[in-house]
Amino acid sequence: MPVFMIERRYSDVLELTSDMADGVNRINADEGVRWLYSFLSVDKRKTYCLYEAPSADAIRRAAVRAGLPADVVVEVSATVQPNGSLQPV
Repeated sequence: MPVFMIERRYSDVLELTSDMADGVNRINADEGVRWLYSFLSVDKRKTYCLYEAPSADAIRRAAVRAGLPADVVVEVSATVQPNGSLQPV
């Protein structure tokens, strides 16, 4: 399944509860999307998330349904390791 990086910018500080995450995961499942993990900026106003999904459109649909921004959605194919090698995702 393709892997995508999503940048989300929030107007307010992000305060995510386990119930909110559960709701996002249910919506994602409906769209065939799987949230792998996210990085949260120090100011809690931006996240960088890694997702598996059939398409960028599926991620955008899930984001709209969950009321989340999806400012940048980029398909990724590999990671670059500190030794310069590429590892497929």
